[in-house]
Amino acid sequence: MKYDVLIIGGGPSGLMSAVASASNGASVLLVDKGSKLGRKLAISGGGRCNVTNRLPIDEIIKHIPGNGKFLYSAFNIFNNEDIIAFFEGLGIQLKEEDHGRMFPVNDKAQSVVDAMLNKIHELSVKIRTNTQVEKVIYEDGAAKGILLKDGEKIQSDAVIIAVGGKSVPHTGSTGDGYAWAEDAGHTITELYPTEVPLTSNEPFIKDKTLQGLSLRDVALSVLKPNGKPIITHRMDMIFTHLGISGPAVLRCSQYVVKALKKSKDGYVTMQIDLFPAKNEEQIFQELMKMLKDEPKKAIKNALKGWIPERYLHFLLDRAGIPLETVYSQLSHSALRDFAGLANGFTFKVNGTLPIEKAFVTGGGVSTKEVEPKTMRSKFVPNLYFCGEILDIHGYTGGYNITCAFVTGHLAGTNAAADRS
Repeated sequence: MKYDVLIIGGGPSGLMSAVASASNGASVLLVDKGSKLGRKLAISGGGRCNVTNRLPIDEIIKHIPGNGKFLYSAFNIFNNEDIIAFFEGLGIQLKEEDHGRMFPVNDKAQSVVDAMLNKIHELSVKIRTNTQVEKVIYEDGAAKGILLKDGEKIQSDAVIIAVGGKSVPHTGSTGDGYAWAEDAGHTITELYPTEVPLTSNEPFIKDKTLQGLSLRDVALSVLKPNGKPIITHRMDMIFTHLGISGPAVLRCSQYVVKALKKSKDGYVTMQIDLFPAKNEEQIFQELMKMLKDEPKKAIKNALKGWIPERYLHFLLDRAGIPLETVYSQLSHSALRDFAGLANGFTFKVNGTLPIEKAFVTGGGVSTKEVEPKTMRSKFVPNLYFCGEILDIHGYTGGYNITCAFVTGHLAGTNAAADRS
């Protein structure tokens, strides 16, 4: 049987493109190599599924540092508010949380997956799981269908490649689609991990001095060799046995990757500011007041509760101040050093966890070779790309899944229009 639209990949973009194609009257086959669809969707948002973000479009674009501007045309056609309306139309009640993140009221990602699967069944989309694609068949400058690993050929009027990148491979994203894109003449820009924990060889990391310690609402910066920030993110972070992680770290990670490529010594300097709203002098004066108010208390006790205890002891040690020091024994210069560390402790990072451990893949099918209003290949008139296989990546917080749903909708809608 020949299908109007053949979709490879059952992740967020693939499911959305299936709904869009079938809603426009196309006969659709969705194939996936895994045993079930929506695996990445089911674990997104910590198992709660952050379906999109409700910030204004310009703000969303700012949160997609990897070619976000490519999506301006797409957002004029189908955007975050349309995603919200789509899921509410499927019976999924949504709620807005901090920073515009949208979650199902029941906090269950599986309910989102089930709603999408019910919709594609209702639209009579044919599904084949445990089906491995060998390649996309190209003939006479067009995509004619796919060849499966077992030798079976399936014909179609349009092909949508929605197989994801190389991150989170246990959900099926193992980079299969890059070769199929290259076969069509497309450029695959360099792949690298984004939204990924960072590694460090600093002694305090190797000694696990701060392992497991979380710091709340800090300003974490990636510094240039001259000490000026490349980027700063104000969020939470955590020290790990290999380095650092947490929201602020994930957002900084892609800048670290790029800075490391330019680094001559194999590391990048980062800085933690515990009090982004205060300068060093303000912190110094605050410290002076606290210590003067309890002059007989050891500094470790006088400042208890001011910052997390382990970090307090760590910074005091860095400043050369013994934990039992009392106010009368403390020099102003040492206290200023300590205030400076609270305001800007610097350390070196030397890499990231591998791309397979990243939340998002940087790089992919070059957006210069894809039509921004349709997601159609500029080289093959009935070939489409959507989701993470494209060289588009955003921060965590509903931005990547928004990209997936928006590009999936456009790919599916326009592929349906290709049917003969």
